[in-house]
Amino acid sequence: MYKNLSPGAIGIRDFGLVQTLELAQKTGFSGIDFNIREAAQLADEKGVDYVRGLFNDAGVRPGIWGLPVAWNKDEWHDGLADLPQLAAVGQAIGAMRTQTWVPPSSDTRAFDDNFNWHVDRFGPIAEALKPYGIRFGLEFIGPKTLRPADKEAFIYSMEGMLDLAKAIGTGNVGLLLDAWHLYTSGGSMSDLDKITNEDVVSVHVNDAPEGLTMDEYNDHDRRLPMETGVIDLGTFMRKLSAMGYDGPVTPEPFSKRVNSIEDPHEAARLTASYMDKLWEAGGVA
Repeated sequence: MYKNLSPGAIGIRDFGLVQTLELAQKTGFSGIDFNIREAAQLADEKGVDYVRGLFNDAGVRPGIWGLPVAWNKDEWHDGLADLPQLAAVGQAIGAMRTQTWVPPSSDTRAFDDNFNWHVDRFGPIAEALKPYGIRFGLEFIGPKTLRPADKEAFIYSMEGMLDLAKAIGTGNVGLLLDAWHLYTSGGSMSDLDKITNEDVVSVHVNDAPEGLTMDEYNDHDRRLPMETGVIDLGTFMRKLSAMGYDGPVTPEPFSKRVNSIEDPHEAARLTASYMDKLWEAGGVA
């Protein structure tokens, strides 16, 4: 596994591929999240070897590209139409993982109807990605505050998301596993003994604020990994190592402290320092 930078997750906006690669290289990250449409446009203009060379020259690996399909909108087929072309670019540059998140409640659909609706939406997407070897990660969202009583509850746990991946049935769908969501969903680190590297497409790491009950956590009020020690991230990392996880590990702290830093390099360096603490706590080589 490797330390992966998602600029938007630490409040850095409007950074393109070249800027993000430079930022990662200078601040201690081995991989980056990026926009696959931007990469495809560069490949069209300058060739795929040019894009591959940007990563190689920086010594930085492709991490995750966000799913370029508005799957929860009526016009979702528009994004599906060019997904094979984008997946081919991903394959050509070694970017073999994409992801999205799944809302844990619905305004209109009861659980079973919502489950089937998600299978119907994600199935064609996964099928389009499969010929290119692209793995598709789905993130469950844990905090109870996002499952209000006036809405229909949906999947919010690791086990539930694994059930959805299995129902999709294409073999290339797995988890975007976030330590924050594992914790706030009421899951435990022992749950990770039930899964393998094949189940995990991507990993996010965060810590939680102190002094709150499980029912009080707000999804947009987190902490840098290892900042508070509320989440047992050392054990989390050891479990990932034990299963042989080989993908990106991305901090996603949604931190007012980090977001207030105006210098992107300073924000990334601070975040990287906490990732170093995480690596040490988990005994990761």
